[in-house]
Amino acid sequence: MANSVKIKLVVIGKTSGAWLAEAIEVYRSRIEKYISFGFEIVPDIRNASGIPVARLMDLEAESILKRVGDRDQVVLLDERGKHFSSEQFAVWVDKKLQVTDRTIVFIIGGAFGFGEKLRSRANDEISLSSMTFSHQMVRLIFMEQMYRAFTIMRGEPYHHK
Repeated sequence: MANSVKIKLVVIGKTSGAWLAEAIEVYRSRIEKYISFGFEIVPDIRNASGIPVARLMDLEAESILKRVGDRDQVVLLDERGKHFSSEQFAVWVDKKLQVTDRTIVFIIGGAFGFGEKLRSRANDEISLSSMTFSHQMVRLIFMEQMYRAFTIMRGEPYHHK
């Protein structure tokens, strides 16, 4: 893996619930043992309830894109994206790390998902499940799967077939 490569997760809004924040932190620290990993929280849009959904998604996109570099590889975590098994995801991550010197930025959108501004900037879209999860829960699910991917890549005994 290239040493200059790092992975970053960008999310909308603070994680509600201490139990969820604690679990996310457990996996963040585990991932850090393998690679430089950033976790950035984009503040919720203020007074969002009075904003039409399409406009809200545009405002969220603008806030998110401020945290994305021109050369970054952008991956949206979206139910419409590619589906992988854990093993396939590990292979995908490994290949990305082998062929790029860019930061790989995974993005979890707000409650309404992604608008066209973010979709047009994305290099890839990945689905974690055909089921719908709250954008807060997706954080933990993604972090666990990223940790699992690194243990699979290293042949460590976390993942069982």
